[in-house]
Amino acid sequence: MSVYVDDWRQPARVGPVTGRWSHLLADTEPELHAFAERLGLKQAWYQRHRRHPALNHYDVTEPTRLEAIALGAVPLTWRETGRLIRKWRRAEDSPDG
Repeated sequence: MSVYVDDWRQPARVGPVTGRWSHLLADTEPELHAFAERLGLKQAWYQRHRRHPALNHYDVTEPTRLEAIALGAVPLTWRETGRLIRKWRRAEDSPDG
């Protein structure tokens, strides 16, 4: 099982924080929450996506992204992240998933 962080780096203001934002995601929800806790992220910041659970994630600023990589998160390009999410969606939507 793994935790991943992409290189989206979307400039945005989220609440009081202005920065470049990326996505933290994992193979399982418990693993994602445990890793996010290690980064000091609040579970209230978890983004539960309304369309599909494969899209659930935490948004992280660039300093937190780098810290996640230092703690063992697998860095992905945003294109690799898209492929990973499509793989998860196919697995979850299959009759065997």
